[in-house]
Formats: sequence, structure tokens, C-alpha cells
Amino acid sequence: MLTLGGCNPEPASPAAPAQEPDYAPARARMIRDQIVARGIADPRVLEAMARVPRHEFVPVGRRGEAYEDSPLPIGHGQTISQPYIVAFMTAALDPKPGDRVLEVGTGSGYQAAVMSGLVAEVYTMEIVEPLAKRAEADLQRLGYGNVKVRAGNGYLGWPEAAPFDAIIVTCAPEKVPQALVDQLKVGGRMIIPVGSQWGAQELILLRKTPAGLERQAVLPVRFVPMVKGG
Repeated sequence: MLTLGGCNPEPASPAAPAQEPDYAPARARMIRDQIVARGIADPRVLEAMARVPRHEFVPVGRRGEAYEDSPLPIGHGQTISQPYIVAFMTAALDPKPGDRVLEVGTGSGYQAAVMSGLVAEVYTMEIVEPLAKRAEADLQRLGYGNVKVRAGNGYLGWPEAAPFDAIIVTCAPEKVPQALVDQLKVGGRMIIPVGSQWGAQELILLRKTPAGLERQAVLPVRFVPMVKGG
């Protein structure tokens, strides 16, 4: 066979692996333009949001959108919440360093990751088992060792780990589940969106006092509905 040039070509060098984009500038803009600009000023919440790589909790094909001002689909009909909503709910809950927190609606695991840097322990529940498994793997891979994940029905809470200092719910039931109220300590706080899938929803802040529940509507919202089965 005739070889032009009179020599065999050298084997091609393997392609260099694609370099991971630097997401730090986008994360800084997210905090400045989407969160601080809308009035979130708690320095602990801002620091927690700055530490957590949101792009690690979205599908690989959507990572370029990870720091935009919107929720993103994560599969199974679920979403990762808008960054501002994550910051708002976290700040409203006023987490303390020694708190044990229950989250209902793990989704991608992003909210649990943000909360993990602010409290002692996070217990997070997800009814969609594939999402629970993926979130658990991602949280472990990224080093969030104080987060425990369970695939299960959030309406029932996590009774053997109760009582909790705070509860954060990231899916919307039509009314506050009594089991979650029962698992909240006296003096504890709960932030939860309440309302129908197609109607108005309100983000409600509850405080459990010796005399009962104090209830405050803090923000109109739209969350995926809370699933009862499973």
C-alpha cells in the first residue's frame, strides 16, 4: 500500500478530558442578584448558599442553568427549587447550630446540603425512591456527613428520630400534616407551603408553643404537590 510521505503516521494523542467550568462567579452573582438584592441578609444563610455547589444537584445537561433564577427539572416530575426560595425558607426557619432538622421532600438534595452547614443534623425524606437514592449518593459524594436520607412518606414524618427543633417542607400538602406537628418540639419552627396543586399556595411559618401553634403566612408560592402514598 502506498503511504504518502514515506512513513507511517504517528498514533493520535488521546483527547484531554474536558475541563470543569468554574461555577464560582455564577454562584456569586446568584447570591448578589437573586438573594441579597431581594432582602435576604442573614450572613450564615448567605455563607451556606455560597458554599454549596448547586450545579452538582442538577442533571449534567442542565448545569449551565444551575445558578439561574428559576427552578429546574430533576426527573420524576420533580424540581430543584429556585435559589431565592431555598434562601428565603432557610432564613425564615432561623436554623441554630445545635438543631436537629427534618426535611420533607429531598428532591435533588440541594436544600439538605444548604441546611447541613447550619445545623447539627438533617433528616430528609423523599417519597420517590430513585430520587432519594440519587440524592443520598450525591450528598455522600460531596461530603455532607450529617445528612440522613430516607425513602418514605413525608406525611408520616420520621417518628423514631423525633422530636425535631425545626421542620422544612419543600412540597405542598393541602393542609399541614398532623404527624409533622406532633414531631415538632415545643418552641420549634416549621416552614411549609400549603394549598392545592392548581389553586393558591401560601408559604406558612409555624411556631409550636405550649398554648398551641402560631401561624404566619409569609409568601405566595407554587410548589409541586405533596404525595400521600408510598
